[in-house]
Parts: sequence; C-alpha cells; structure tokens
Amino acid sequence: MVSVTPKSGVFLAGSCIAAIAAVGSVFELSSGEAQLGTLTTGIILALSIPLVIVFFMAAVRDAKANQP
Repeated sequence: MVSVTPKSGVFLAGSCIAAIAAVGSVFELSSGEAQLGTLTTGIILALSIPLVIVFFMAAVRDAKANQP
C-alpha cells in the first residue's frame, strides 16, 4: 500500500487544480466567447496540461520514495 505524504498530497492538489483549469479552459474556448479572452484562456490551457502531468508524476515519485 502506498502512503500519501503531505508533500505528495500538495502535488496531487496542484495536479487537480491544474486539471480543473484545463477542463474549464476547454469549455470556455468551445463556447466561442471566453470570459478572459481567447489568448489568455489558450495560454492557461497550454500551461495547465503540462502542469497536470508534472505534478502527478511528482506525487507518484514522492509517494513511492516514502513507502514503508
């Protein structure tokens, strides 16, 4: 069983927030009129997708490193 440390929990939270931002950006862009503008929303989408992967991989690495 893998134990979640506070550090890996923070990484997982960051991954979740970035994933929510990515999904929200997709919906905003698909609606045709993004509230923050197409460019800003596109930038948020472009940054949030790699962040999801980076934060998730960091959480997995931290949890594996702290296995009993």
